[in-house]
Amino acid sequence: MNRPVLDSARSAARSVVRRPGRAAAEATAVLVAAVVAFPLYWMVLSAFKPAGEVQSDTPRPWTTNPSLDAFRRVFEQQEFGRYFLNSLLVAGTVVVASALIAFLAATAVTRFRFRFRTTLLVMFLVAQMVPIEALTIPLFFLMRDLGETVPGVGLNTLGSLILPHIAFSLPFAIWMLRGFVKAVPESLEEQASIDGASRTRFLWRILFPLVFPGLVATSVFSFISTWNDFLFAKSFIISDTENSTLPMALLVFFDTETPDWGGVMAGSTVMTVPVLVFFVLVQRRLVSGLGGAVKD
Repeated sequence: MNRPVLDSARSAARSVVRRPGRAAAEATAVLVAAVVAFPLYWMVLSAFKPAGEVQSDTPRPWTTNPSLDAFRRVFEQQEFGRYFLNSLLVAGTVVVASALIAFLAATAVTRFRFRFRTTLLVMFLVAQMVPIEALTIPLFFLMRDLGETVPGVGLNTLGSLILPHIAFSLPFAIWMLRGFVKAVPESLEEQASIDGASRTRFLWRILFPLVFPGLVATSVFSFISTWNDFLFAKSFIISDTENSTLPMALLVFFDTETPDWGGVMAGSTVMTVPVLVFFVLVQRRLVSGLGGAVKD
């Protein structure tokens, strides 16, 4: 028997030996995915269930009488469309602003040498360790005092939601983008300078497209955390309900005696749709961005 035949037989034997382990790994992955996806499935199912089945003593993981009554109650809620636009405005502003600021900051701490650079990077890392709940009260007083001097950023304004979320998104974004900027060789900038490109032109025409996958990855984090925020919206939007966001709209369905769980689930489902759409639009860039971050 010649050597190629022997090699193919050995490889086939190794694949047979590895097959049970691979099957176990795939089964474990499917099980984990099912456990993770089950709450989402139950949320959507409860949104389509009639009111009697949602609060039944014998819950079932299916329904034979799907209904759109819960969604009708959600969309008939007063100012629901305004809440949606407010959430979209806040999340979009945070994503764009944090991405641009983080890109410039990551470029600065990677390309330039200055005093206290290491201290600054450590401060970025420490900022991620502080719980958001511990800073809510100080931020409340900060937004109150800031609103007295700077219009549009005080309490009961969308600015009071935008600024804190930008601040909390920047440390993670800067740390992640720092690896992408560092991966771009400095010789590329030198070649661009020799060809007559200024530093600003190199920054936006060459470096920015190379770092863009990392920007997408950080944007997903910023969008999800801002879109689903309830703590800041409840704390900073006190009396001006016109500036409320979608998570605040769910409070309408909570009653101390008879909460409308179908409406809550339908509203949560509607809130999830923009996140899924955003994720689908950027998933390819997201995978390459996370891959680049791991590689770095």
